[in-house]
Amino acid sequence: MRRWISGHGRRTSQARRLREGHAIKPGLRRWLERVRASGRRLAVLAHTRAEAGMSTAEYAVGTIAACAFAGLLFKIVSSQEVRKMLSDIIARALKLAG
Repeated sequence: MRRWISGHGRRTSQARRLREGHAIKPGLRRWLERVRASGRRLAVLAHTRAEAGMSTAEYAVGTIAACAFAGLLFKIVSSQEVRKMLSDIIARALKLAG
């Protein structure tokens, strides 16, 4: 098509219509629109799949970190020193309140 445009001059009205897409046959125009729409759909689909995978991975890492922190906290709180410290704090609070 470029060869045809260059052969007929870039300043002619027909060349201008070709560049702007007005001289394209209706069947070809519909085909081009379908190709463009398919490309847009694929781009949106690829974008949503990429985001879904990322959020799933982020949730998995967050869940593992939360479980590890809960296990560490349980180990600390269930130790004898911390139990005694917590029971002393509660006893002092009850003495002050009543």
